Amino acid sequence: MQLLALLMVVLAVAGCSTYKLHLEANVGELFTYKIEPQLFNWTHQVISEQFRYRPSLQHYPDLPSWMRYMYSHEYHAGFLYGTPPGSAAGKSLHLDLVALNRQNYETRQMVISLFVAHKFITPNVVQMKIDNLNWVHLMDPGRVENLRNIFRKDLWPSSKEDLSVVFMESAINMGGRLPLRPQQREGVIVHVGSFAQFSPRLKELQEEVRPLYKLPSCTYKRTSVQKIFENVGFKLDWCAFKMVGMESPTEVLYHNNHASVRPKEQLKEHHQQQQRIEEERWLGISREDVPMRNYIDEFAFAFAIPGMILAVLVGMLSAVLCFQHQKFSLHIDYPMSSTVQMVQCSDTKPMQPVTTLKSLKDPNFLLDNTSMRSQSPSNSLYQLDTGASGIYARPKPPPYKGGTLGRNGVDI
Repeated sequence: MQLLALLMVVLAVAGCSTYKLHLEANVGELFTYKIEPQLFNWTHQVISEQFRYRPSLQHYPDLPSWMRYMYSHEYHAGFLYGTPPGSAAGKSLHLDLVALNRQNYETRQMVISLFVAHKFITPNVVQMKIDNLNWVHLMDPGRVENLRNIFRKDLWPSSKEDLSVVFMESAINMGGRLPLRPQQREGVIVHVGSFAQFSPRLKELQEEVRPLYKLPSCTYKRTSVQKIFENVGFKLDWCAFKMVGMESPTEVLYHNNHASVRPKEQLKEHHQQQQRIEEERWLGISREDVPMRNYIDEFAFAFAIPGMILAVLVGMLSAVLCFQHQKFSLHIDYPMSSTVQMVQCSDTKPMQPVTTLKSLKDPNFLLDNTSMRSQSPSNSLYQLDTGASGIYARPKPPPYKGGTLGRNGVDI
């Protein structure tokens, strides 16, 4: 019975899928770790994307702020990477890593203990963007070593002892745009740093690419060191190539065996550097000093000038029109009518016919005139003063009575 109980305890311990792993990272230096199925004793993969991983800080739902996790479909593995800050120096982090087998839904757990070792942050950094690679490609130690060799052997020989990759991130996560074609690479931002001073060749290279900083991207530009990077498979965007340097603190120089520089001189240079930083720092203005915008004056100024121009134009146009109207009225000629019409006055008797207007050119005018003369009263005609008897002229027109005329000219 005791042997059976011991066997059951051993099986229970063996059935618990919890593993422990100890890792180490340095402050100011890129930390990377690849998560593969072999880490959980899964040797083969039956279906595509069979395994999934979920890392998090122990007893917390997320990772530390400086650490990121991304899964690569190209390598079928997960990657933990990040650069520990100075505040994490000397501390140990415990990560819970849960793995899922999507074929049979088996889960296994691992605890990763990560110790962050203290290290002085490199003051001189070279920033660059590699266009023909993705972030996962720089997880390969061989590519990272090739990149370091370019600086250690050609561009920055004095950094041979301590050159390291300080920062690495996908260009998409840094605000870049996805490529138009899925076959193209997204690009990766890389920073390498060292305690050594920048070499003259690096300074010449920065002066060569400095006019390109105003452009967002310039992959077409070629530089004097283009071939050095292309020979090992790197195509750089020279608009993003920059050198960031600062004076090293006294304790950093001391621990790096810079005995040729005395501590007092180092401290003086450090204070001078701090003063330059304070002078170059931009200080914002207070809210009370912000000038207030007067919209009333702006509206008055905006409407006054157009209103004055409109008034002047209206006055000029009115003067021109009035002058033309007076000139036109002075030169009007009223044509004399060649036709003489005669109006027959009718009494208010209801049965008396009303004659129509006749022209003197009408051949029947004399006949009608005789009939009119016979019907008209004798007092309605007047004689001429010429002395000839029996000669009558046309009667005087009757006074206007204020009647209304219809469409055919008949009094209504």
